Amino acid sequence: MNLGVSEMDNHQHAYREEAYELLTELETSLLELEEIPDDEDQIDRVFRAMHTIKGSSAMFGFDEIAAFTHDIETVFDRVRSGDILVTKELVSYSLEARDQIIAMLGASSGGDPVDESKSDVIIEKFKSLLPQNLDQHTDSDEQTSDPDEQTFDSDEQMFDDTDNNSSIKNVASYRIRFKPHEKIFIDGTDPFQLIHELHELGDMTVVAQTDTIPTLDQIIPENCYMHWDIILTTNQGLEAIRDIFIFIEDACELSIDIIDDIEEKKLGEILIERKDITTYTLLQTLNQQKRLGEMLLDSKAVNQCQINSALAEQNHIRQMKEKRNYESQASSIRVDATKLDILVDLVGELVTVQASLSQKATTIEDPELLAIAEQVERLTADLRDNTMGIRMLPISTTFSKFKRLIRDLSNELGKDVVMKTEGGTTELDKKVIERLNDPMVHIIRNSIDHGIESPDIRQKSGKNKTGTISLVAIHSGANVLIKISDDGAGIDPEAIRNVALKKGIISPDIELSENETYNLLFAPGFSTAKTISDVSGRGVGMDVVKSSIDALRGSIDIDSEIGVGTTITLKLPLTLAIIDGLLVDIGGEFYVIPLPAVEECIEISNNDRNKSKGRNITWVRDEIVPYIPLRELFDVEKPPPEIEQVVIVKVDNTHIGLVVDNIIGEYQTVIKSLGRIYQSAKEFSGATILADGSVALILDVHRLSQLAVDLEQEVLELN
Repeated sequence: MNLGVSEMDNHQHAYREEAYELLTELETSLLELEEIPDDEDQIDRVFRAMHTIKGSSAMFGFDEIAAFTHDIETVFDRVRSGDILVTKELVSYSLEARDQIIAMLGASSGGDPVDESKSDVIIEKFKSLLPQNLDQHTDSDEQTSDPDEQTFDSDEQMFDDTDNNSSIKNVASYRIRFKPHEKIFIDGTDPFQLIHELHELGDMTVVAQTDTIPTLDQIIPENCYMHWDIILTTNQGLEAIRDIFIFIEDACELSIDIIDDIEEKKLGEILIERKDITTYTLLQTLNQQKRLGEMLLDSKAVNQCQINSALAEQNHIRQMKEKRNYESQASSIRVDATKLDILVDLVGELVTVQASLSQKATTIEDPELLAIAEQVERLTADLRDNTMGIRMLPISTTFSKFKRLIRDLSNELGKDVVMKTEGGTTELDKKVIERLNDPMVHIIRNSIDHGIESPDIRQKSGKNKTGTISLVAIHSGANVLIKISDDGAGIDPEAIRNVALKKGIISPDIELSENETYNLLFAPGFSTAKTISDVSGRGVGMDVVKSSIDALRGSIDIDSEIGVGTTITLKLPLTLAIIDGLLVDIGGEFYVIPLPAVEECIEISNNDRNKSKGRNITWVRDEIVPYIPLRELFDVEKPPPEIEQVVIVKVDNTHIGLVVDNIIGEYQTVIKSLGRIYQSAKEFSGATILADGSVALILDVHRLSQLAVDLEQEVLELN
């Protein structure tokens, strides 16, 4: 049956999404399997992932992927049976295969073409792992027998083992009911091929159930109306049977029951197995008998009320069971990320409209309208919170990616490094997680290359030869703290200072605190690496990290001790779509300062300015704090108020002040991106629409903090 082009495209798109998810799960399972080689659950997960990818690939026209995965699946089938042991070599080959499948998927959607010779090399590596006698046996079979005849030679397959007695003991019979959904053909699945695969497992008896086939005038040619009762005797086990149906579990009703050969079977069961009658005939005959309730009433053992009560209980339990089954089946759905982003944008628009409604209701003082506005505000808040919750993902989705990175880098650099994680259930906005990947890759690469020592050096210093990279995530108010730690050599502040002096980043007479010294690592082009490698040392990396974290409205902090290790802490907002802000007024225009950065607010007068002798500094509890007069920065021509307000914000452990005219109050801000025409306005990170429809710009406190430091430095140089 042929599918329409657009319909097939939809199926292939869904296949790619599922394949990428399976490949992510596959990588995680392989890395865990490397640590615990005899973990049968992980072995099964790897096999199932390969089996599903192979089956789905063949179903939707990705024949190259199906053929490539087939040989890998064969190896892991032998792993499951105990013929092949899990080794680091096998895991490495499997990770290579996983990367090659990703390359094939990319090529199928218009990406770079795949190097087919690499596929051949990987397959040869897997074949080299197969037992020699198995390889010869397979070649012999291919030369002397027709493939179709071989698959039906079930007696030879079932008992073809060195220890025949052992194989016979493992033989079991299973009763299988396979009932495909009517639309299974449209999905591209061939039920008969699945039955054929079942036959390869052993002796099989199939009973086709045709009682649901409609009359000719009602039949739809594309639908499947049949189902099958199958009796299978095999030594392959229950999992081998389930694996055949693994990629269509949601497209059929499937039951597999083991048949106890010792138990005496009922007449109806035997007749069905012998094909003397069908299940339909048996049910028709049994239905001629009286029901239990009728027989009990006839015998006057119970009355009608008791029967009705029992039936009501039975019906209630059945309904509750169906409800639970429905809820479990509908517990999760796959949603396109673009649709989710559109939903978040619409909710943001709704928040703005709701604020306008509340302001209007307050202005005209209509009690009925106020009540409606309050209800809309409550519902909008619930909708906003639930919608933002949908975009939240556990940080473990990011942590799991770095296990492969650490494994590959440690092998490349000849170091023993393990990864430990904590707080993987901590949730972050999907957008934050996506943009967090590159900064964390830079940090982890530097930690392994610069931080973790080689095994011999670690042993000489009394450390375990295996280094540790720890990833920890914890909630902190409206933020999440992510700590990347290593137990390596630590960072030498004096070495940083020497490099900074050599590159002209600082002058010789400047004095820096330890924290300020560490912040030099984020200067463009700064690197302490003595040699250039593929991992690090090219002067590119930590400045990119700083820029990326700043773009996420986050902060980065470094703490290190020589000989003990280094911890880099990233402080990130929970979400990028909606923030709590402080609304301020400057010359009649409104601006928003992100509330998590605000420490306190103080007043400043002309007398206070005169005391600083032309310098933009103020004193806050015996601490000198530089400030930026935003009126001057934004060229506001209106005269300032006699007493201005200074909003003290904390950025990278440094306090700065932002001088404004008035503080309006807290305001929940729906962030809107600025257009390309405003890209040069680095002082702003976005904009929001206020309740009256006017626009307020959101201040970028990271950029402004750097500007405050630069302005103060200029004043000092002039003096």
